Amino acid sequence: MRFPLILTNFKNYPSALGESAEHLAEIHIQAMKITGKQFAVAVSALDLRNIAGRFGNELPVFAQHVDDGGYGSTTGKIIPEEVKKLGASGALLNHSECRIGDMERLGKIIGRCRDAGLMVVVCAEDAEEGAQIMEKFSPDLIAVEPPELIGGDISVSSARPELIEESVKKIGTGKVLVGAGVKTGEDVRIAMELGAVGVLLASGVTKAADPGRVLEDLVSGL
Repeated sequence: MRFPLILTNFKNYPSALGESAEHLAEIHIQAMKITGKQFAVAVSALDLRNIAGRFGNELPVFAQHVDDGGYGSTTGKIIPEEVKKLGASGALLNHSECRIGDMERLGKIIGRCRDAGLMVVVCAEDAEEGAQIMEKFSPDLIAVEPPELIGGDISVSSARPELIEESVKKIGTGKVLVGAGVKTGEDVRIAMELGAVGVLLASGVTKAADPGRVLEDLVSGL
């Protein structure tokens, strides 16, 4: 995985599920070819087999969540080893909309992902939580996203730039993505200047009338 990184969480927006997810993944691949920059996508479990199978060799594909359940009597669990077999590159864990909460369980899942060969991006609500997770479990990246700004029109870069700086200081250089309200190249530029190695975003791309143009604008901030 190259850095800086723009990781788009498809969530469960209708514009990023099923055939629409395929189209959006293709737009990300085209943006990579045009800009030469690194993109990745986190897709619904329902689309993981199709998107990772079709595009995983060109575009890093992440699961939006995995569980600590293994093979056998684990109904409903998303098994890290199977996610890897489907062609995924990584897993996004502990997003504010899918909080794992319990630190012991989070650590177990991170370990399972690492053993399966998945890159691990763990979401944290603030610098303190991110630093605690990094110290205990050493995931590949921490994505710091203040929950009150997620999905809104005001970005963390403009509303709380001090949080980005604090996160890099406490979590470590080269370990921090930032997100929540990130939509423009200017948002990305501020995040990068303050020490982040990339951004995690969603609606700014998935709900855009022209996602390709948005991705190219985001890259301008790199």
